[in-house]
Amino acid sequence: MTTLLKGAGQIALLCVFSLVMNKLVDFFHLKIPGSILGIFIIFTLLQTKIIRLEWVELGAKWLLAELLLFFIPSAVGIIKYKSVLVNDGVYVTMVIVFSTAIVMACTGLVAKKIAERKEQKPS
Repeated sequence: MTTLLKGAGQIALLCVFSLVMNKLVDFFHLKIPGSILGIFIIFTLLQTKIIRLEWVELGAKWLLAELLLFFIPSAVGIIKYKSVLVNDGVYVTMVIVFSTAIVMACTGLVAKKIAERKEQKPS
């Protein structure tokens, strides 16, 4: 039960952080999404050890595990634009396939670099 409460608290913390970043972007009229700014700031805070990984790890793992559920509304929303799919479906499909391939390749390269760094570090 404590793991459940800890995870829920971490998810709440991440959600509040996301809302604050969105308000900050709106307030300063920045041309970067609040979510991207939030990821950058969380990354910086984790790297500088201002916040510890244990404070957000459980909640972040759960959110990543359930990430697919967050895309279901957008996938269902596409149905409203049937004419776009009929007229430009091939182009949309090509963009999806190529962008997915690029993301997969970049993720693989980054993961490879991280693994190489971990192998080089003495334990």
